[in-house]
Amino acid sequence: MMHIGNALLFIVLAPLIGGLVAGIDRKVTARMQGRVGPPLLQPFYDVGKLFQKEQILVTPSQNFYITAYLVFIVVSGALFFAGGDLLLVIFAFTLAHIFLVLGAYSSYSPYSFIGAERELIQIIAYEPMIILSAVGMYLVTRSFYVADIMAAEFPLIYYLPGVFIGFLMVLTIKLRKSPFDLSTSHHAHQEIVKGVTTEFSGPMLGRVEIAHWYENVFLLGFIYLFFAWNPLVAILVLAIVYFIEIVIDNTFSRVTWQLTLKSAWIIAGLMGLANLGILYYLSGVVPA
Repeated sequence: MMHIGNALLFIVLAPLIGGLVAGIDRKVTARMQGRVGPPLLQPFYDVGKLFQKEQILVTPSQNFYITAYLVFIVVSGALFFAGGDLLLVIFAFTLAHIFLVLGAYSSYSPYSFIGAERELIQIIAYEPMIILSAVGMYLVTRSFYVADIMAAEFPLIYYLPGVFIGFLMVLTIKLRKSPFDLSTSHHAHQEIVKGVTTEFSGPMLGRVEIAHWYENVFLLGFIYLFFAWNPLVAILVLAIVYFIEIVIDNTFSRVTWQLTLKSAWIIAGLMGLANLGILYYLSGVVPA
């Protein structure tokens, strides 16, 4: 059953929540580095300033691709929070990032080109684990619909611990945090040129940042599914997981794309597939 109200709430509230999470991220990161850090609302100030700047396009198609990126990120999140089909959500989510890659390619900049190729590598790295997560939830709940998964009266984490660990692995990639911030980084840890977003500026870059806020809220919602049986526990886990991601971001240096791809696939293979294999052979134990 689709909950249109939840989708509308996501469309309205996700940028606010995502911006606050980004502000908390900056503040905690600054404290870890011995700095005071920017104000909590600084991400909103930055995006507001971007929309006040003149928009400079390398090619007209750039604007279309970035707008499509934002639209499909919003669509995927709205479908998710409306309780829709998880496979359709993943499809829309992946398609959104393909538009981001096309936007980088269309600028004909060597730095954007390298960033786009790295973004494609990251998609190849994390996509199998996201699909395995959806398959695992189906094996446990017998449904791909988010509403049915949310309605489960038992904790999915009990049956999907390996899948959950594998998803946390690729979550670092999706949040664009070190050591897997290959295509671009929110904090510009290792390089001045910002990879996939090098040739984006003004309102266009503002739309990219807003899309990142939507994306982060969607990813946190995905983690919520593992603990949906107890909302308080789920919220606590979300806070702990994001704090761990910040610690990892400020502890490890960037790795090569080869290691990113291998480590993501190994985690997906060892943790995700092993977990799903056990579920399949013990299917009589899993609640129907």
